[in-house]
Amino acid sequence: MQGDICDRELIDRLLHEHQVDTIVHFAAESHVDRSISGPGEFVRTNIQGTYTLLEAARQCWMAEQKTTDGRRFHHISTDEVYGTLGPDDAPFTEITPYAPNSPYSASKAASDHLVRAYFHTYGLPVVTTNCSNNYGPYQHGEKFIPTVIRSCLNGEPIPVYGDGRNIRDWLYVEDHCRGIECVLRTGNLGETYNIGGCNEWRNIDIVEYICALLDERRPSGAPHKRLISFVTDRPGHDWRYAIDATKMQEDLGWSPQESFETGIIKTVDWYLQR
Repeated sequence: MQGDICDRELIDRLLHEHQVDTIVHFAAESHVDRSISGPGEFVRTNIQGTYTLLEAARQCWMAEQKTTDGRRFHHISTDEVYGTLGPDDAPFTEITPYAPNSPYSASKAASDHLVRAYFHTYGLPVVTTNCSNNYGPYQHGEKFIPTVIRSCLNGEPIPVYGDGRNIRDWLYVEDHCRGIECVLRTGNLGETYNIGGCNEWRNIDIVEYICALLDERRPSGAPHKRLISFVTDRPGHDWRYAIDATKMQEDLGWSPQESFETGIIKTVDWYLQR
């Protein structure tokens, strides 16, 4: 069902019609650039939308059905709520203080706090996961890696912010999905789990790596590296993200199966086969 998560009437109807006992809340505005130019939609979707889902679940499960047995509300969040790291800082853990630096990350931080509050105040059965940067097949075209691949295939400039040295931890989408399922099935209620790819890469190194892969696969456009175009950095651009996924590994037995090198090959080949 396609709909608006701020539409309480729709949410209530779906919870009752389908006897929903599990909500996995992925729905969010997530593009930092758009949050800078239009923060209102991020406040509406990420904060108001999360509130609407929480209230609907609380009403359906706790007020009407009078039970939370077998119910679970899994909230998907981001490492960006923790702010930025310096070159020698330890990676984010589940107890890292929140320090969001963009309207996007601030709206996600607010939604995280709402989820936590509904657990401690009402006893709503929640879990939260904070993931690092995702990549893989089917990703929205506005994101970094799809933009790089698309630019290469179309022979267009590859936009790289600043000097390209910003660092991100990259998580292959299937590893993330396995992590979510693991937390959904065996995570402790009220807990937060950080899901990271253990793959820190500079943006410029990712661009050059993708260019090299496409030089091999589409030699007619080589060298794709010539398309790199450095553009004005975005305001408040966080320098580095990194996740310590020890809690996921030790408590739940999860660890990423893909390195960045194996995951990006699968991703590039998916685009070439479309």
